[in-house]
Amino acid sequence: MKFTRLGNSGLSVSRLCLGCMSYGDKSKGWHGDWLLGEEESRAFFRQALESGINFFDTANGYAGGTSEEITGTLLREMARRDEIVVATKAFIPWRGAPNTGGLSRKSLMQAIDDSLARLEMDYVDLFQIHRWDDHTPIEETMEALHDIVKAGKARYIGASSMYAWQFARAQETARANGWVRFVSMQNQLNLLYREEEREMLPLCAAEGVGVIPWSPLARGRLARPLGEETVRSQTDGVGKMLYQGDDADDAVIRALEQVAAAHDVPMASAALAWHFTKPAVTAPIIGATRPEHIAAAVAAIDLDLSEADVAALEAPYRPKWPTGMGMPMPAMDQVSVKK
Repeated sequence: MKFTRLGNSGLSVSRLCLGCMSYGDKSKGWHGDWLLGEEESRAFFRQALESGINFFDTANGYAGGTSEEITGTLLREMARRDEIVVATKAFIPWRGAPNTGGLSRKSLMQAIDDSLARLEMDYVDLFQIHRWDDHTPIEETMEALHDIVKAGKARYIGASSMYAWQFARAQETARANGWVRFVSMQNQLNLLYREEEREMLPLCAAEGVGVIPWSPLARGRLARPLGEETVRSQTDGVGKMLYQGDDADDAVIRALEQVAAAHDVPMASAALAWHFTKPAVTAPIIGATRPEHIAAAVAAIDLDLSEADVAALEAPYRPKWPTGMGMPMPAMDQVSVKK
């Protein structure tokens, strides 16, 4: 495993982050039939740790909070707390009532306490805002995040998908007031969605912010040939909305098949290796529900793509309308996060 610093911070993280959205109680939340329970998840946490991964990402809204519970339980069982980096997020409503979601001071203070209780940890290493909140002044959000860090409940703060102008505004608000600034941006980036290359990646590179892309394999579409289906691809409503597919996407996937075959590696390895050609990227967030998923991801770290490989992968891409900024939200009365 290779390690790097998360942006300009002193925090050392593996070049891969295990995303824990796949682990949780199927009866909670809105993710689908592909969720794995605690016993099914155990092998993947062990494999990740044995592979050298020290970075784990979850959220209060994943599987009604049960993702945090499983993540906390298994990491306490298998790892030393001072050697791992645990990240979680807040924004998604946890109940159909006022103040039970969003980025107000009240909501954030409640969310961090609830997340720590589910994780059974004294602090998280990275506390992230899951999306931008149009209904809360950014000054209120940034001061609350600052206070959470100063209270010792989080070591660093990060943000997730938003427009570059919003992220720049948040950072400048914190800078102007002497508050803690974001060290990371978790945004959507993969061979089928490259709109972040326009402004967000250059902004993060210029500001020393680490990029930890979500869905680096386009929710599995870059891990298998065209026409091949999985349980997740058949039941993942969010994935169907984000990646509807067109001729250009199909051409990208065919190019990926060819590059992967030339290097004699799985498609997922080649798709992930592309991220490491982007200087702003710190660690793609990978999902794993089969042992080969982690193995393919680890193989990507040492896979050197040539300029010709990158050109072949990128040539078929066609610009898209930005997606992922406004999170597809379930109805509030359908959300229940375990306290």
